[in-house]
Amino acid sequence: MSRILLIDDDLGLSELLAQLLELEGFELTLAHDGQAGLDLAVERAFDLILLDVMLPKLNGFEVLRALRTKKQTPVLMLTARGDEIDRVVGLEIGADDYLPKPFNDRELVARIRAIIRRTHVQQDDKTQNVHNFGDLKLDPARQEVHCQEQLIVLTGTEFSLLFELVQNAGELASKETLSEKVLGKKLMPFDRSLDMHLSNLRKKMPERIDGRPRVKTIRGKGYIWLP
Repeated sequence: MSRILLIDDDLGLSELLAQLLELEGFELTLAHDGQAGLDLAVERAFDLILLDVMLPKLNGFEVLRALRTKKQTPVLMLTARGDEIDRVVGLEIGADDYLPKPFNDRELVARIRAIIRRTHVQQDDKTQNVHNFGDLKLDPARQEVHCQEQLIVLTGTEFSLLFELVQNAGELASKETLSEKVLGKKLMPFDRSLDMHLSNLRKKMPERIDGRPRVKTIRGKGYIWLP
């Protein structure tokens, strides 16, 4: 049974989500302020965290920043509908995905299952070998990346995006395909999730010894990992 932590100060919504997710077979833990949620997220092991932006004591961004210094637990942020800046900031500081409120119950469950399924495929398949790509070493089972002999700390989504890109080095990886494989959802107009995850990847990866960029963006189409 997958374990989910919901951090939201809306008691009515929390109760409804608890009933919904438990019926869907998830084990749910609730926290109603940012500090309590952060404490639980650090102390316990969860498969996914549902994190609201507007919270007492610590807001969702503060919780996520603090969490990312200790753990890479997947985080699905719950944002206000139409508030683009919240989504961008959340992705910049390490959220795996976002869902605007009010949301459809079916879509929420689908997003949760997609993120957990992706994470479990990477972590549970112990038959996967370590993959070497130039100065990169990727271990899907441990979800670890070493670059130039240094450990690079990535979120689960960043790891998935990197793995998909390097496996198709030299070829165009379309945004539509990456969205379905990495984020588990169809690409929607004006959705900047992939762009933000790639931006985070670029910031974390050290420069190549030969000075060439690691990835090229083909505007409106996708990305090419340069071998």
